Amino acid sequence: MSSKWKTVLLAAVAGTTLLAGCGNNNSEGGDEGSSSENKTIDELSIGFVPSRTPEEITAATEPLGDLLKTALKDQGYEVNKIDISVGTSYEGVGEALSAGTTDIGFIPGGTYVLYDDGAEVLLTATRDGLSIDSEDPKDWNDNKPTVQEEGTQVTYYKSLIIAGPSEKGQELGKKINNGEELSWDDLNSATWSVMGPSSSSGYIYPYMWLEDNYGKTINDLDNVVKADSYGSSMARLASGQVDIVVGYADLRIDNAEPWTSEFGRSEDIFDETNVIGVSPNIYNDTISVSKNSDKMTPEFKEALQKAFIELAKTDEGKEVISIYSHTGYEPAKDSDYDGERKAQEIVKNQ
Repeated sequence: MSSKWKTVLLAAVAGTTLLAGCGNNNSEGGDEGSSSENKTIDELSIGFVPSRTPEEITAATEPLGDLLKTALKDQGYEVNKIDISVGTSYEGVGEALSAGTTDIGFIPGGTYVLYDDGAEVLLTATRDGLSIDSEDPKDWNDNKPTVQEEGTQVTYYKSLIIAGPSEKGQELGKKINNGEELSWDDLNSATWSVMGPSSSSGYIYPYMWLEDNYGKTINDLDNVVKADSYGSSMARLASGQVDIVVGYADLRIDNAEPWTSEFGRSEDIFDETNVIGVSPNIYNDTISVSKNSDKMTPEFKEALQKAFIELAKTDEGKEVISIYSHTGYEPAKDSDYDGERKAQEIVKNQ
């Protein structure tokens, strides 16, 4: 691993993210469990990034409004309405937080540091560890399928460069599995699907992986398609429109069922895809709040932080946040994402 990677990783080892809140205080707070004396917030808005299809996220997070209302009531806040939406892009949610049109955002670290002038991180997500945690792509292929290991909580994840079932994709996967190293020409002859430039696993860390291993970046690739969601990226991989996708390490787990039911494939996703590159660890997603929302008082942000942590301990809450592979939350601070800032600077300066 290069010294540059080590610097980025050491800086990123800290904690992370997030939480958002809001509240116009219409009455004095009393006992936390007493709704008659709770402070009242008329409306709270929450934005989700489109890491899955908007329909999937909307359906999965539908119960969140009532769950968060209950959790906040225990913290002394009565919320009349919670509006939940899925952004059209990662950047769209970041911009909404900066503008104050969205109070709370479920956003990755890369998006957070791009918009930290108008967003504040409250919590970082924890998630189940995976059965494979190697930086050698062949290990992922020799020990497939990758599965989640419940009970093993981690605050990081990796980005994978995944070759698909197209002729070119299979050619690249075969070379890795034979113990060969891929050349720049091998990679440049393929068509890549990437996410927006603020996506850690879908852009930033693959960008840095290319720069670290080949002295080139995503900008140097001849054939790149930008996807609006991981679902559409995987659909393109399945159809052969692209040869390579980049994304978070459990991307194939999340898309194993639609691979055959929606994307037209007949074989298992792990049999038809191969990992050809692995990034170092990336700090987990954040729950961030808008600095420009007048609801975000210090007291309400603390209440939000506690509410999300407690909500994630319930069976209903675990079901909701599982759409992002989150299993819980830990308090975070801005400096936890200094490593991500260094990653962004490397990308920006190329």
